[in-house]
Order: sequence, then structure tokens, then C-alpha cells
Amino acid sequence: MAWLHTWAGLVPGWVLFLVFLFGTTAFFQQEASRWMRPELGNSAVTVPALDAATAFLAARAPGGASWDISLPSARGGDPITVSWEPIAGSGGEAGRVRLDPTTGREIAARDTLGGWFLYRFHYDLHYMPWWLARYIVCVAALAMLVAILSGIVTHKKIFADFFLLRFGKGQRSWLDAHNVAGVLALPFHLMITYTGLVTLLFTLMPWAISANFPSEGAFYEAAYPPSPKIEASGRAAPLLPLPALLARAGFDARDGMPGYISISHPSDAASVVTIYPGRNRLGGDSRALYLSGVTGELLQAPRGAGPATATYDVMIDLHTGLFAGPVLRWLYFLSGVGGTAMIATGLVLWTVKRRAKLPDPTRPRFGFRLVERLNIGVIAGAPAGIAVYFLANRLLPVGLDHRADWEVNSLFIAWGALFVWTLARPAQRAWIEALAACAIFYALVPIVSALTTARGLIPSLIAHDWVFVGFDLTMLATGAAFAFAARKVASHKPKAVPGRKARELVEATT
Repeated sequence: MAWLHTWAGLVPGWVLFLVFLFGTTAFFQQEASRWMRPELGNSAVTVPALDAATAFLAARAPGGASWDISLPSARGGDPITVSWEPIAGSGGEAGRVRLDPTTGREIAARDTLGGWFLYRFHYDLHYMPWWLARYIVCVAALAMLVAILSGIVTHKKIFADFFLLRFGKGQRSWLDAHNVAGVLALPFHLMITYTGLVTLLFTLMPWAISANFPSEGAFYEAAYPPSPKIEASGRAAPLLPLPALLARAGFDARDGMPGYISISHPSDAASVVTIYPGRNRLGGDSRALYLSGVTGELLQAPRGAGPATATYDVMIDLHTGLFAGPVLRWLYFLSGVGGTAMIATGLVLWTVKRRAKLPDPTRPRFGFRLVERLNIGVIAGAPAGIAVYFLANRLLPVGLDHRADWEVNSLFIAWGALFVWTLARPAQRAWIEALAACAIFYALVPIVSALTTARGLIPSLIAHDWVFVGFDLTMLATGAAFAFAARKVASHKPKAVPGRKARELVEATT
């Protein structure tokens, strides 16, 4: 079990570190999106904004084939996005516009993927086909589950390890840190790993679909029935106000809005409004409702979820944590930080344990050097890239073409540059410089934000804008943590490791 724990944790360890790191930041993806779109207000969607959205679509695309309205969650961070498709053969053009969630007016918010990119990266990675990325993440998550279970078996003193953390003891300290980080939030680590595998269930085990349906599309059509196929009548009829339609569907602006609304034949008597609920309740039904756009009559109610589907939905909700309030969300986040630290300390512990067994410390084997350099480049480089992602949001010109793509590219450019730099440096100096770079980047985030926007830390404190205050303080705290880590590495004096000849002599004389 100890052997299994070591290798199941090491081989996919760097992918697991990225999954946990980016997944942990994604627990606050909406708050990150709010910070990365300082042009947006702080209010959730209002009824006047809904009315303004339908009025905008009626004026811009009165004869369109469909209207689509994407609504932000109650936590904000995203604009209202309206889009439309013309009737085939009409010569019209499709369009897409962003509106302010508070007023419904068209806004020119900076182009950014916000916190959504951090969320997507933790299971889709980047610069590769999504299906390949999900297979990689699935294999890594399976290995993580094996590593957790085998770790439980090997830790005979699992409760004692919870209270034991010794500093300045070399390998013993790394082992203590690994044990504490693993035991502290062990139920969370099991839950988040298992439910993560469940969310990618059909990537891992597609055979139930292939055995019962001619195609994957046929399965999803049976599981999630499409909207009623109703042709346009050719008779014009006014659409019911959107707030009235949402009220008919059971939504209240005070309790939460749906996530997405699609309207077919919006100016016709046969218009159909499809409403997709948001995932803001644990175990809430996420199936669409279909209403008549003219009368508000329910055309097709969602089919009740069976036990398997209900269980699947609860697993997804537990994994994403979108239902969580502020306190529970912070517990998710801090537990995720513990999981990230557990993986990082496990990877470092592998090199610490084997350094003392090297035949010649001045010429370590390729495998040792590979693990050591990957540790530095991934454990320090990826967090530095995230900080640069936030800095790019403030520093790139607002009107830059493909601006959102360049924010993402900045993350990987900075990460790659730091990785290459550390390859050319001695290991201890590489750790110190990479951790110091992380500290500087995170400390710069609130400073640059204050210099480039009117929503810096001090104005946000005065305005009681706690999302911006919390984000800036978190960046400063993260920078301080990396500075502390860099200082500890700089003050560490590695013990002289005897060479093979010296060890053989000592063993022979004892």
C-alpha cells in the first residue's frame, strides 16, 4: 500500500496539482469575474433590466427566428448577454450584445473569460482537444482516489498526525506537513475526488449508453427531452413581459433567476419560451421548462428525475459548490487549499526522501532531476501564471483584439518563462526565485488594480464593496504566504549528504 500510495500520487501528481489549484480558485469564480469586470455594477439582475433586455431585442431583431438571454447568477460577475438569430433566408444578421444587469443598458465591459476560465481549466485544460484533456484528468482523478485510500491504510496514526507538525526537521517536517494537509480535510478530499469522477461519468464509462442507445445524442435526447417542435403560425402576437413569464414558471427576482432563457418565434403567436434553471440549490432540478410566450401556459413540464438522475445531480452540486453560501464556500476554498498543499508536499517529499539515498549527490539520476524540476516549474510556476492572468486583466488595452485570449496566453507565457528560468538555476536558488516571483506578482495585483481602475482597495473599503476588498486582501495574503515560503527556503541549510563511498565505509565500520 505504501508503494501504491507513492506511485499513484507521483506519476499524475503534477496534473492533480493543477486540477486542485485551478479548481480551488474556481470556488470563487463569480467573485473573480466581478473583479475582472470592474465596469459592471454589484447588483444582481433586476426586473427593469429584464424588461430592458426584451425591449432591446424587440428593437434590434423584431423579426428574428430566436432570441437568447443568458443571465448572471445572484453572485454577479457576468453581464446579461442577449443574442439573436435571423429567420433563414431573410438576409438578416445574427448578433450578440452585453447589457448591464442592473439597468439593462448596453455596456462595453472588457472582454475577459474571468473566473470561468479557471473553472474550465481544472477539467478541460487548454491548448488541446477537450476530450483528450478529460481523459487525462479522469486518469489522474482515479489515481488520486487510489492515493487517498492507500494513504488512509498506510497511516496507522492518522489521528495523531492531525496534531503533529514539526518545523525545521527536514524530511520529518515535509512528512508532517503532508499528513496534516491530508488529514485536516480528508472527508472533503474524498468527496471532491469521487464527485469529480462522477461529473465525468460517461467519459470513464460510456458503455451503458452504447449498449442501450444508437448514439450519445439519442441518450441525451431521451434523458433531457428537447423543446416542443412548434412551427411559426404567421400571426403576429405580443410576447408576455419576461418577469411575468418567469413568475408563471415559479421564479422570483428576490430568490434567484434562471440561468438561461431561449425564445423561439418571439414575434409570433406560436412563440415558445424555454427556461433553464440555475444550479443554486443542492439537488435542485436543472431541467428546462417550456411555456407559451403569448399566454404563459406551460407547454411541457420537466420530467421528474429518477433515483439515479437525482443522485447524479446531487453529486454534481456537491462538486461545484454553486449552492453554497459565503461561509460554506470559504470552507470549500480552504479545504481545496489543503488538498493543493497535500499534493505539493507529497511531490516535494518524494525528492527529499530520495536525496539522501543518491549514490552521488553532485550527479543525481535523470528521474530525480526530472521530478525535482517539474516540482519547481509546476508548484511555483502555475500560481505565478494565475497572478499574471489577473495582472493582464488590468494591463492589456481594453480595445485589444482577442483580448480574452491574450489574458489566457499571458498566464501560460509567464508560467513557461518562469519554468525555463528555473531550469537554468540550481535547485534551491530556483525555488527561492520562483516563490519570490509569485510573491511579487500577487502583491502587484491590488496595486495595479488601484492604479488602473477606480475600484482599488481603499475606494472599495469606503464603498463597502466587499467582493473587491476580499479579492485584493486575498491577493495580498497569498503574496505574503509565498514570501514566507521563499524566506524559509532561503534560510534552510541543507545537511551535507555523504557520498556512496563514505556511506559504505560507515556501514562497514558499524
